[in-house]
Amino acid sequence: MCLMGETDMLVVFHSKAAAEVLMFSKHALPILKAAGKPYTDTLPERGVITRDQLDAAIKGIEQAISMDTESEFSDDNDDSDSKAHPITQAVSFRRRAFPLLAMLRLSREQDADVIWEPAPTW
Repeated sequence: MCLMGETDMLVVFHSKAAAEVLMFSKHALPILKAAGKPYTDTLPERGVITRDQLDAAIKGIEQAISMDTESEFSDDNDDSDSKAHPITQAVSFRRRAFPLLAMLRLSREQDADVIWEPAPTW
């Protein structure tokens, strides 16, 4: 089953090597594409990055992060009250990918697969 049209479905990534990572499927899709998964516009409900795929997945995400041109930090040190609140600012690919990338790195160190599935509903 695909999450077609379910762009706001919450998915959870699991690994024996790290804490769970929660992410909306619409945000996980570009990260998994960078990791080498052949998805186009839909994310399968369940999937795996095997321990054999971890090196390539990590390298792909790191390359996508290096090509991310959105600045993480503002260069100006203006302390005025006119700054936009952080919640209104866009989140960069780098920032979105970091938790999953950290999970992949820990999983590689501990030779563990990473799987994802729909997050349980509360």
